[in-house]
Amino acid sequence: MSETRSFTARHPFLTGFIFMTMAGVIFFAGISFIITKLVKPSDPFFGRVTNGVGIIDVKGVILDTEDLLRDIQMLNEEDTIKAVVIRIDSPGGAVGASQELFTEIKRLARAKPVVASMGSIAASGGFYAAIGADQIIASPGTLTGSMGVIMKFPNFEEIFQKIGYRSETIKSGKFKDIGATNHTITKEERALLQDVIDTVHQQFIAAIAESRKLSVAAVTKVADGRIFSGEQAKELGLIDELGNFHDAILLAAKLGGMKTTPFPELVYPPKDAVGLISSLLSSTELDLLGHLQQLQPRLSYEWNGTLSLANQ
Repeated sequence: MSETRSFTARHPFLTGFIFMTMAGVIFFAGISFIITKLVKPSDPFFGRVTNGVGIIDVKGVILDTEDLLRDIQMLNEEDTIKAVVIRIDSPGGAVGASQELFTEIKRLARAKPVVASMGSIAASGGFYAAIGADQIIASPGTLTGSMGVIMKFPNFEEIFQKIGYRSETIKSGKFKDIGATNHTITKEERALLQDVIDTVHQQFIAAIAESRKLSVAAVTKVADGRIFSGEQAKELGLIDELGNFHDAILLAAKLGGMKTTPFPELVYPPKDAVGLISSLLSSTELDLLGHLQQLQPRLSYEWNGTLSLANQ
C-alpha cells in the first residue's frame, strides 16, 4: 500500500489521467448497454423505393468493418437498389479491415454499378476501399493517395525506468514479444517487421494496378506514401472524374439505368442501436474512443499526417 500511495503522490497527473480514462470507458460501455436494450433496430424501407441509389458512408479511421460489410451485403441483396455510392471520408486504417472493405465493395460491383465518392480525404486504406468501385469521383482538392503501409509501436522504456516499473516476460520464441512497449525493437525484429510491411505494400500495389488498369511499375513509382490532390490523382489515372457527391449520385443512377429527373432518392441502410450511439455521442467523445483503440500496435494503410488544407 505504501508503494501505491508513493506512486500516486509522485505522479498525480498520470494517476488522474488513468482514472479518468477508466471512468470514460465505463461510462461509454454503460451508454451502449442502455441504448442496446431500449432502442429497437429501424425497419427496412427498401420496398417503398422506386428510384433510389444506395449510400454507404465510410467515415473516420477504418478499424471495425462488421457493420459496413453487413450494410453493403444488404444493398447487394436488395433488388430495388439498382446502383450504390460509397461515400468515403477517411484517412485509412487497419490493413485487414481495409482489405475486407475493398473485397466486399468489389463483390458488390459485380452485382450492380458502384461509384466511389471521395470527400475531404480518402487516403491509404480509404483509397484502397475506393478502388473496389466501378468509378471513382473526387473533388479537385480532395486529399488521396498515401499508398503505403505503416506500423508504429509506443516505447515507454524510459518512462518505466523513471517510475520504477518492471515487466517480466516468459515467451516461447525470441520474436513472441515483438513490439512490446518496455523495450526498443532489435535489428532482427525491425528486419522481420519490414519484410511484413513490404509484403503487404506489394498487395496494395497489385490491387491498385489491377483495379485501375495500370502497370505495376507505374503504381510503384508513386506508391511511396505521398499524398495527391484529386486533380493530381486524375492525371495519374488513380481516379476517373472530378466532381462532388451530387455528381457521383447522378453517375451511379445513369450506370444503373435509372432516371435522374426527379433526383434519385438516397437510400441509407437502416441504423440499429449500435449505429445510433454514434449519433448521440459528440465528435470529441468519439475521438477519445478512437485514440484509445489506436494505442495498440497494428499494421495500417493509414495517412498519419496532421496537415490542414484550407482556402485562406
